[in-house]
Amino acid sequence: MNTNFFNQIAQMDLQGDLHLTITKGVESNLIVSVILQNEQCGDNAKNIIPPLNLRGTAEELDNGFFEKITTPIQTASGLMVDMEGFMKQLEEAKKQSAMEKEKADKNKKEQEAKDKKYKDGMGKADELEKEGKFREAWMKVPEIAEFPEKADEIRRRKTELSDKFSAPSLFGTEQQQNV
Repeated sequence: MNTNFFNQIAQMDLQGDLHLTITKGVESNLIVSVILQNEQCGDNAKNIIPPLNLRGTAEELDNGFFEKITTPIQTASGLMVDMEGFMKQLEEAKKQSAMEKEKADKNKKEQEAKDKKYKDGMGKADELEKEGKFREAWMKVPEIAEFPEKADEIRRRKTELSDKFSAPSLFGTEQQQNV
């Protein structure tokens, strides 16, 4: 006896394992349960896909088996492949989201550190200016190259300080302050 059963299964091009269960029913009928399982699919929704059950005599099943199972089983196969693709994309989206959040947090921390460095430098310059140490204060003002977004403020501050120590007075600093 020559059959082409396995050739027809191969032509269905299924992703996963095709499970067939054949049971004898009443009055020489057979019950055939067909289910496709794809372990590569990580979505648990695959577990709610019910088996396809066919009932009939051996002759009826021989004549119509593949016409009855091909479309539903190929649909289930495609669905599980799509589910797996969806799950992979979802995982990738989670990773990207975590990476983006981490990147944003890192940028925020870097910006906070940079702002602190700027404020510390300007604070030191203010303290030294109050003490009358204008040259030292000028040196503590942050560099424009480090804080290009605050270039105007840095230039203004350095100019104010340099004006205080660059113009020598005949009477010294006490005379200059009293005038």
